[in-house]
Amino acid sequence: MTYRVGLTGGIGCGKSTVSALFAQCGAAIIDSDTLSHQLTQPGGAAIAAIRSAFGDDYIDASGALDRVRMRQRVFSDPAARLRLESILHPLIRAQMLALATAASPAPYLLLVIPLLFEIPGYQELVQRTLVVDCAEATQLARATRRSGLDEQTVRAIMATQISRAERLQRADEVIHNDSDLDSLRGQVQQLHQRYSNF
Repeated sequence: MTYRVGLTGGIGCGKSTVSALFAQCGAAIIDSDTLSHQLTQPGGAAIAAIRSAFGDDYIDASGALDRVRMRQRVFSDPAARLRLESILHPLIRAQMLALATAASPAPYLLLVIPLLFEIPGYQELVQRTLVVDCAEATQLARATRRSGLDEQTVRAIMATQISRAERLQRADEVIHNDSDLDSLRGQVQQLHQRYSNF
């Protein structure tokens, strides 16, 4: 079985950038956000259950999840967030497991899971955990710039994730993303060598 590393970090920490750098090194990437988008596109496996749980108002004209409306709902209504998670995460986990157990020529798999520590069942998929970390002020600045979300929304998303301190405590390895791309690339290359030898 190919060795599996779980990559996580708070919103705006740079998980996508880090996973792209690992891909350049030769790691195989399985991204839970990509799977989530596939499940909630027109005809996606989660659409019927989302429509049943939340109603037609949360499905857009194309038949996909209305992500903006759903984001507003789940970050103001914890019960709605749990309901959506109970629909999506078992499907995402099942797809990740299927992809992870398929034969791969890569030296190891990197499973990108933003809620690795928050959602039961994900940690069982990986042998090591890698956290991308940066200062909370940097998170806020990056997330608002990248996504177009306002600071209040980003803070609401951060509040649904475990604390930075707990995330760091639970990590096997940490990549520090408060500097430049060269620093990031150096840390990734070092870990790539390590993971390739497991």
